[in-house]
Amino acid sequence: MTAPDTATRPLPPDVEQAEAAIVEHYPRLVRLAYLVLPPSLGRNRRVLTAHSLTQRALPRGRRGADPVAVQGGVPAQRGGLGGPESGYAYVRLRVLRSALEAGIPLTFKALPLRGQLPALLPQVWGLRLFPRAGGAEELALDQWLATLNGPGRAACVLRALEGLDGPEVLRVLAEAGVADPAAAVAESGDPAHDGLFASPEFDPCVLQARPTDLLRRRRLARAGLAAAAALAVCGALLALPGGGWGSDGPSAPLYARNAAAEQALDPGQLLRVAPTVWRTSSRTDYSAWPARGDRAQDAELLRRALAVWARPGKDVVVSATPGTPSGPPMGPPQLLFAGTVDQAVVVLLYDGLRVVRYAEPRNGTAGAALDFARTDGATADTATALVLSRVDGNVRYLAAPWVTGASLRDLLKPGEEAAALKLTPDGVTPPVLGPAPNGDCTSWSALSLTGDGATRLVTDLGELTPARLTSGAPGAARDVTEAAELGEWSKTACLLPSVRSHGVRSVNAWTYAKQPLPEGDGTATWLCSRAETWRGTADRVQAQFLAPGTPLAAQAAKAEGSPACGPREPRVLAGVLWKSRAGQWYVLAAGSAQFASLSASGAGVSGSANGNRLALKAPEGAQVDLSGKLTDGSKAGALR
Repeated sequence: MTAPDTATRPLPPDVEQAEAAIVEHYPRLVRLAYLVLPPSLGRNRRVLTAHSLTQRALPRGRRGADPVAVQGGVPAQRGGLGGPESGYAYVRLRVLRSALEAGIPLTFKALPLRGQLPALLPQVWGLRLFPRAGGAEELALDQWLATLNGPGRAACVLRALEGLDGPEVLRVLAEAGVADPAAAVAESGDPAHDGLFASPEFDPCVLQARPTDLLRRRRLARAGLAAAAALAVCGALLALPGGGWGSDGPSAPLYARNAAAEQALDPGQLLRVAPTVWRTSSRTDYSAWPARGDRAQDAELLRRALAVWARPGKDVVVSATPGTPSGPPMGPPQLLFAGTVDQAVVVLLYDGLRVVRYAEPRNGTAGAALDFARTDGATADTATALVLSRVDGNVRYLAAPWVTGASLRDLLKPGEEAAALKLTPDGVTPPVLGPAPNGDCTSWSALSLTGDGATRLVTDLGELTPARLTSGAPGAARDVTEAAELGEWSKTACLLPSVRSHGVRSVNAWTYAKQPLPEGDGTATWLCSRAETWRGTADRVQAQFLAPGTPLAAQAAKAEGSPACGPREPRVLAGVLWKSRAGQWYVLAAGSAQFASLSASGAGVSGSANGNRLALKAPEGAQVDLSGKLTDGSKAGALR
């Protein structure tokens, strides 16, 4: 086909003339649009978009807009453009302009152009359409076109498909809105393979058809039917008296429902584990706990607990440990406990990530409380108990089903025997004195739980999950059972309030150095305690100094989020100012076994020592910087 004469700028034709041009040259116009459209659209979408752009090239009204008014400049000559071919040049320009616009990314800064709008017609459902495959040369040409931008592809098509010379290509590109036509022509490359543009590979009017993803269509159809059914059920429930589910107690009003949320709030859907599952389960955490308590079958109580969890009312007291989301359950949670505890009714629920406690008075629902605690990654060592209630300084625990014995121990009195506790058949302890009940540190209660082949020591730090206490160097922590380990904890227990209510999972304490004091004043002990949180990103580390003859250790240094004193970085270095019995002040420092030498510098203090201990005379109130060299030759600073 010979390209129509377009030596002059086309005037807008009558709409009938434009329609005639589109119908006569439709395959050629669609091929032009298909080749200019970005290949990233995919062949099926390019085919449909090319047909849509060509059909939308028909101008509105009886005659198009005056190009002088639209583009400015001198009117084009009318000679030779009165015939049908002038209509072709005009619609070709509209198709080209729309195809170039389709390749411009959509942004929020400007309204979409006409070519950027999705194709309304034609639409094909259930089929994918694409041109017939060509040979290796056509494939190579298609891949090369994909490397060009839109104006570059347009320059190739105008030259190869339309047969325009260089000046005409520049003029048409400029009329189509290309900012730099010369650059587009330069990018269009060598015309040696221009004959391939007429190949069936690039003919969007001769197509092959294949079905779309049949399984995906079936799933979408089923999902649509399920959504429609759920919508109908929700509408029917909303029409029932009282909302359809009964009383929700102190929960907030419900304004919208969906099927998944209603299933999570249905007490009949609660997961209940059999009492013996923990014996054979591959996981020994809260997921293996059975449903216990004298109200475990109380549907109304469970409904209130679930409703308040999903939508706590303004009068519900809500608390959550740091890093714990307080949103509704994603599906039916697991029931751990529901029963009367002292003067309250308590429900414990578990959703795989959190343990949630709902508590209300025995009479009525005023003053209900909702507490969240993160428990992901729990094991048999950390899922040994949960706090049921705290009343008047006393704490009741719910022990894990594998716990066979419980006793109460005062950490500040390591030489005393632990007092045995009798568990109820549901695993509830009697009320036991909480840690430091008077706000001082004259005693610190810890619960010793025996079961699953181990005896574990836990203590209440103001959260739903008691913290496990361990001893030993990082990476080798063990349960506190020996007299020496209990002795270490008796010196450091009074520093536990500093990590209260921080989402603590376990606390490990160990002696990392012993230091002979200057002037023969005895031997000091350096301890390090690390409180690991359920989040794993806000662990708290403390280095403590215990002078001879003092009952409790003093905090020497602390850090939050530091890997020090843990399995990833087991070393620690800290220092203190210490006054001898003779009245002389010293800078004392000690590091763990990884340190080969220590040094200190500051106002009036400077010195170093081989090994992991250092003692230097210093003025009172001296400010000192500590550092050390490790056995591998690297340097490390003090804990801070």
